Amino acid sequence: MSDISSICVYCGSGAGENAAYADAAKRFGAMLADNDIRLVYGGGGLGLMGIVAKAVLDDGGKVLGIIPEFLKSRERMLREVQDLVVTSDMHERKRLMFENADAFVALPGGIGTLEELIEMLTWGQLGQHTKPVVIANIDGFWDPLLRLLDHMQEQSFIRPGLMAHYLVATTADDILPLIHAELDRIADRETNGIVPQKM
Repeated sequence: MSDISSICVYCGSGAGENAAYADAAKRFGAMLADNDIRLVYGGGGLGLMGIVAKAVLDDGGKVLGIIPEFLKSRERMLREVQDLVVTSDMHERKRLMFENADAFVALPGGIGTLEELIEMLTWGQLGQHTKPVVIANIDGFWDPLLRLLDHMQEQSFIRPGLMAHYLVATTADDILPLIHAELDRIADRETNGIVPQKM
């Protein structure tokens, strides 16, 4: 099984209307800690961001928070994390999150979460990385996006063979096994001489 040292989690600075979202964030945070996988996230203390980070910390895990200067107060920067990086802007934040993660997980969230997820899908589609991207479709939250991606493919805006590669988990417990299986698949491809372009 492939080793994973860090996973970047994208999620909302709010908790949403469905308690299942917070439950999943808390469960996944505990799973990261239990598996000695560092959380890389946006550095805030509110909403699902705060829930997943605090769950990691509560279980003795490690957290890297990366937050831009202008969001320190708005998202209540979580100072309890072991590593905290304050960036000058969003671009630097996203670059550091990418560089410090072996895989990406999108829990429920808003426009910012969606933008981060789509960027990772786009970079993967363009051959700029092969890191696993998991859409955590908790209680069907991401169903509209998944339908939209299918619609884009049906309308030939995503051409055959160029579909953005992603994995879909329906529970927090599904996420790590999916990532491990995908990393093993990538390793097998590289062993067989199929080496995709990496960033």
